[in-house]
Amino acid sequence: MIVGIGKNSTRKQLQDRLEAAGASFPTLIHPNAVIGAEVEIGVGSVVMAGAVINCSSRIGKGCIINTGATVDHDNVIDDYVHISPGVHISGTVHIGMLTWLGVGSVISNNLKITSNCIIGAGAVVIDNIMHPGTYVGVPAKRVYNK
Repeated sequence: MIVGIGKNSTRKQLQDRLEAAGASFPTLIHPNAVIGAEVEIGVGSVVMAGAVINCSSRIGKGCIINTGATVDHDNVIDDYVHISPGVHISGTVHIGMLTWLGVGSVISNNLKITSNCIIGAGAVVIDNIMHPGTYVGVPAKRVYNK
């Protein structure tokens, strides 16, 4: 079974509850997605059409890699992250658990984004994000604290 809920925290709660009850979860990868060598994708994650995940990246469980998103080399995407359509993540980036990257956002290389963040549509992240919250703009700035 797959938990098809977009909200990260709700998806996590339901998948955790179902796993505790003995349910098993596949990893779903659209046939038009491109997955590089040595990529790990966790159970219950989905990779949509046109998404690209390049070599040596690790995707956690319960993640959504949406249509046309790119995840470049050597990235770590923690559990229950939602990467919206058209997001571009450069190489050697670490995205913390339960983070949501809005449509068309861009993450520069060699950065860390902490858990429980929302990156707004079209935002460009050029610095590490060390505090949970909502970040928007070019460059991305925090506008709401969690």
